[in-house]
Amino acid sequence: MFRPSPRSQRFFPLLMFLLLFSVPVYAEDGPEQPAVASAHPKATAAGREILEAGGNAFDAAVAVSAALAVVEPYGSGLGGGGFWLLRTADGREVMVDGREKAPAAATPDMYQDAEGEVIEGASINGPKAAGVPGEPAALAHLAGEYGELPLAESLAPAIRYAREGFAVTERYRTLAEFRLEVLRRHPRAAEVFLADKEVPEVGTVIRQPDLARTLERLAAEGRDGFYAGPVARELAESNQAAGGLITREDLADYAVEEREPIAFEVAGHRVVAAPPPSSGGVALAQILRMLEAKGYGEAEGAARTHLLIEAMRRAYRDRAVHLGDSDFVDVPMERLTSRDYNAGLAATIHPEKALPSAHLPGPPAARGGRNTTHFSVLDGKGNRVAATLSINYPFGSGFVAGDTGVVLNDEMDDFVAKPGEPNAYGLVGGEANAIEPGKRPLSSMSPTFVEGPERSLIVGTPGGSRIISMVARAVAGFVHDEGGAEALTHWVERPRYHHQYLPDEIQHEPGAFSEEERAALEEMGHTLAEMDRTYGDMQAVLWNRETGTVKAAADPRGEGEAKVLSPETP
Repeated sequence: MFRPSPRSQRFFPLLMFLLLFSVPVYAEDGPEQPAVASAHPKATAAGREILEAGGNAFDAAVAVSAALAVVEPYGSGLGGGGFWLLRTADGREVMVDGREKAPAAATPDMYQDAEGEVIEGASINGPKAAGVPGEPAALAHLAGEYGELPLAESLAPAIRYAREGFAVTERYRTLAEFRLEVLRRHPRAAEVFLADKEVPEVGTVIRQPDLARTLERLAAEGRDGFYAGPVARELAESNQAAGGLITREDLADYAVEEREPIAFEVAGHRVVAAPPPSSGGVALAQILRMLEAKGYGEAEGAARTHLLIEAMRRAYRDRAVHLGDSDFVDVPMERLTSRDYNAGLAATIHPEKALPSAHLPGPPAARGGRNTTHFSVLDGKGNRVAATLSINYPFGSGFVAGDTGVVLNDEMDDFVAKPGEPNAYGLVGGEANAIEPGKRPLSSMSPTFVEGPERSLIVGTPGGSRIISMVARAVAGFVHDEGGAEALTHWVERPRYHHQYLPDEIQHEPGAFSEEERAALEEMGHTLAEMDRTYGDMQAVLWNRETGTVKAAADPRGEGEAKVLSPETP
């Protein structure tokens, strides 16, 4: 069911490629201190527990992923999927693709009415919005192919959290309020996540005994504990009974994929990022190479912001036109990420004028998750993981599959429901991302590694369509040495802005620009749209390979925690 492991001969061409890179790649001593940064303190604690038990970064990744599935039911879960970007201590790199897949019965027009119009909410709410989950298969794969501990040991913290419960926070309340109507609509979801069909108060303990039993079956039986037997039967039958499409055959046929990451050199740094069905790696390569071609490192103030916005505009346009699941469509990755192509795009950027998006040819006739999650792990041997996981909208589809305790995703919204129609996040796309049976929807999730001459960065964030722009700014900050002595904190905490081709506006957090900067950008022809909230929840780890020191940062916008462990940790 799985692709060959990285221990096979498939990595020989990649290793030869690395030997020819201009940035040195060499054996490293491990860091002085392992580190875990995740979106929830209990998930960070789970990762720490497994590292202290002798597990490696990949075991910790299993523990953190499963813990987040329990304590962040609005962000990820066993009913969702994600991308786990891995680098082993000896320099091997791979992305484990646990993205959801369209059920076999899915059709391109399944969310359209008889007149061909998109049915509002159909691809977001309820069981029909769900793709076939990939996270459980990915966790079993990580443990079996890369971990040093049994899967059951790495899942133990999550099982404990599901039985003992976790306390409701303000963030939980905000997101439950946002999805209250849909949670009320589905009795199992209302029973678990609400209190008498209302948003529970801060401090209320949420216990999930059904989910604990599903996790225990996964721990005992591995992949088949979820994709076969009683769990698969209950998940499929409850989904279909409520109008969904997932069958037991869909579950039995699901397989993770191991994919070669996108790797490229920019300004003396080597960036490793997610390939399709993520759009992150391609877009990051485009943005960073355009910035390099335009002299971003020497620009200042509004001129620097303008260059980044214009690079975003062009990269998101290409995302809309060209990108999809490369198992189903021909994605011209080599051309899109090449220096020559991006130098050509950069040449169209005027240093003082915005180019209206209407002047860029769009998709031929578009439809990433509002509430996702990310974590970064580094162990004492130098193994590292950057993982971004999602169920798309907060609480996914809002549907809990029978007595499995599993909240199903609504990732089908990441496909194109109808060419020319934006999805819930305003993203547009073309036929490359149309719905097909067994296809993975295009994603913005962008787990990323950056290798500099002295330092290594592990970074990622949730944030739907804005993920790419957030990660691009963090990587640009690292590459161009922005932020001074507190650089890591600066990259993670600074105010954010975003442009995604359509709508043609700079969306930005409150206070992102001074009045002088706003005026300068508007003079260039940009339209600014201030949001009423902050966004993202970046988790990053920075390792100085020369000194061995490690720093970790959790985004203050969220409730996460970054921990650098003591040197005694195995």
